Amino acid sequence: MDRMNTAPTVGFDLDMTLIDSRPGIHACYVELSARTGTHVDADLAVTRLGPPLEQELAHWFPAERLAATAALYRELYPAHAIAPTPALAGAAEAIAAVRRAGGRAIVVTAKYEPNAKLHLEHLGIEPDAVVGDLWAEQKAVALREHGADVYVGDHLGDIRGARAADAYSVAVATGPYTVGELRAAGADTVLADLTEFPGWLDSYREGSAVRA
Repeated sequence: MDRMNTAPTVGFDLDMTLIDSRPGIHACYVELSARTGTHVDADLAVTRLGPPLEQELAHWFPAERLAATAALYRELYPAHAIAPTPALAGAAEAIAAVRRAGGRAIVVTAKYEPNAKLHLEHLGIEPDAVVGDLWAEQKAVALREHGADVYVGDHLGDIRGARAADAYSVAVATGPYTVGELRAAGADTVLADLTEFPGWLDSYREGSAVRA
C-alpha cells in the first residue's frame, strides 16, 4: 500500500496476537462444561481460536442452545479467563512503537468487546480504541472507520480483514498458522512474533516516506 505512513494508524487483533488467551479460555470452557453438563474438549477448543465464539460452541451444543450458551460463557468469562491470560512477548512494546511514531494503535477483535477491554485493562495495555465482535472481512468496517494503514493478526481471517480494508497485512506466527501458511494466504509481511514489530515499523515508515 503506497501511502504516506509517517504517523500510521495500526490495528491489532487480540487473541494470540497481543495476548495468549488459551489458559483463560480453557478455564472458561471447563467451567462452562460444569455448568451446562455438556462436554467441551477445552484442549481442542483452544487450538481453534480466532473465529466467533458461536462457531466453536456449535461443535458441542445444538443450534437451539447456542444463544443461551454463548451468553453464559460471556458471563463466566471475567471471573475465569482474565487473570490466567498473559500478554504475548512484545505486545506492550508494539503499542508503544506505534505511539513513538506519532500514530494510533487500535484493537479490532472478534471477542466480545467488554471482555476484550477487561483483558487489556488487566494487562495495562492501553490502545487508542477497542472494537469487538468483528470477524474476518467484518473487521474492515472498524479498520476503515479508524483509517488504519496496517492490521496485525495471527489468523487467516485477519489477513482477509486487512485486505477488505485496503490495509497492509502484517501476520504474526503466534497463533494456529505457520510462517509459510501465513505467507501463502497473502500476508504482506510475516513476523515470528511481536518482538519483531518495532523494527519492522521503522522500516515500513522509512519505505513509505521514500515512496511519498
